[in-house]
Amino acid sequence: MIQRVLQGVAAAAVLVLAACGSGGTAAPESTPHPVVAQVPTDSTAATLSSVPPVLTAPSPSAAQPEDCPLPQSGFDCDFQRRIAAAESYAGGRPGTVGIVLRDRQTGAVWRNAHAGDLTWTASTIKLAMVVDLLRRSRTHAITLSAGDRAQMAAMLHNSDDDAATTLWTKYGGKDHTAFNEAFPAYGMTSLRAERGYSKVFPYWGFQKCTADDLDRLINHVLGIAPAEDRAFILDHMRQVAPNQQWGVWGAGAAAHPGNKDGWSDEDGGWVMNTVGFVGPGERYTLAIMNNLRGKGGYDEGRQTDTEIARLLFAGRF
Repeated sequence: MIQRVLQGVAAAAVLVLAACGSGGTAAPESTPHPVVAQVPTDSTAATLSSVPPVLTAPSPSAAQPEDCPLPQSGFDCDFQRRIAAAESYAGGRPGTVGIVLRDRQTGAVWRNAHAGDLTWTASTIKLAMVVDLLRRSRTHAITLSAGDRAQMAAMLHNSDDDAATTLWTKYGGKDHTAFNEAFPAYGMTSLRAERGYSKVFPYWGFQKCTADDLDRLINHVLGIAPAEDRAFILDHMRQVAPNQQWGVWGAGAAAHPGNKDGWSDEDGGWVMNTVGFVGPGERYTLAIMNNLRGKGGYDEGRQTDTEIARLLFAGRF
């Protein structure tokens, strides 16, 4: 498990340690942050034009209305019942849970009431970093070395914090804004940098976004990114290390999932986030951001994210 230890608020510095462990309660993936007030954001106003809109489809004629709890969602009755079960489960879990489920084939989308909540990204932002580095390399804005690509792979495989810091420092520009300036183009239109304990600002470890942002990000990867970039990313997301085999991974092996997880013990409590794809042709995408708000820890958040994916997908494939 990746661990980052806070040296102190007055020190204004962050020490990032990578260490692997097994069993028990996991150590933080990223440095605790100062309490920052949540700022409401209108996530529906920022939408990728290339991501298919929500389609409204009638429920199957063979089913009775009471069998289909969300007839306007565009999902079939089985999925509607699964969505209702996932929403009911999330409502009883610690903290708040933002969820966005998308069917890339039909365009149907379900998002819950917390999908637009600004939440610490933890390491989900590393996926956006890889997208940007591949784009800049392809356009000859930068030249990635073999070592750079190995660090990109490490960020996706086991969520390596040291690799993220090295790449952020090397390719963030003299004012460290290069990544943040690019992120909205990948769908992260609500993302905002936060002041924290790092020596530089902005910094990858101190950012907030919404489940809607992560939904748009993964759909950028699957639907807009060039095939070569997409192949690099999907290959690594399908082969993540054990410390990331939860969240979307809970869909089960038959669903052929791929995911990028992020977990962090903040000043205000743990956050446990997951984003990824499920099914043949990566048909479905799922983004979950669980802000435990001091009401639970790593184990509770990991269970919440994984069980939601299981409720939505287990047995569908």
